[in-house]
Amino acid sequence: MHVPDLEDQEEPPAEAPTPLKPETAPPSPSTQQSKWLIRVGVEVILITMGVFLALMGEQWRQNAQDRGLAEDSLRRLLSEIQTNREAVAAVKDYHSVSLKRIQAFLAADDKARATMPVNLEGIRPAFFETTAWDLALATQSLVHMDPEVAFAVSRIYGLQRRYDGLTEGITHAMYLRPPSEGPEAFFPAVAVFYGDIVFFEPELLRLYDEVIPQIDRALGD
Repeated sequence: MHVPDLEDQEEPPAEAPTPLKPETAPPSPSTQQSKWLIRVGVEVILITMGVFLALMGEQWRQNAQDRGLAEDSLRRLLSEIQTNREAVAAVKDYHSVSLKRIQAFLAADDKARATMPVNLEGIRPAFFETTAWDLALATQSLVHMDPEVAFAVSRIYGLQRRYDGLTEGITHAMYLRPPSEGPEAFFPAVAVFYGDIVFFEPELLRLYDEVIPQIDRALGD
């Protein structure tokens, strides 16, 4: 009977223990703060971009509205200026001829005056339309126009106001010294009035002829 030698038998090697995975360490407070700051920064950037785009869109809308307002005002002013030009052109020659006749009458003696009657077909001042100009001032559309055009238009209406002032003056004079008192009393006031407006009328026509093409070009741009 064979007895095994227990000491000679090799024991099977023990299995190596499975290494434990190290537990994931919780993020440090500094890491959490960095992530929070990044998230907040991204949100701030997105909000800022949104506000910027909204402001850009509003500015574009406002600019488009201002351009439309300026163009509408220019169209109305162009029509009004053309109407006023026709009014001045219709009476310019009458005023210059009448002034020469009145001056000759006043320079003559009583005997000569009897042979040179001066027949006036009324004072016939030019009356200006100003509705488009008043509306442009009320809506402040002039600031959105081309500066050169706005200046030229403003100059015209300023000269028209001076012309209107002269018309108002001769109207008052007609009540103080009516034509019924005779030409010797009435003609001197008319001569002063005509003497001024025969200067203004050619200047107004020149300014009209300069600004109308300017407005046409501005509307065509």
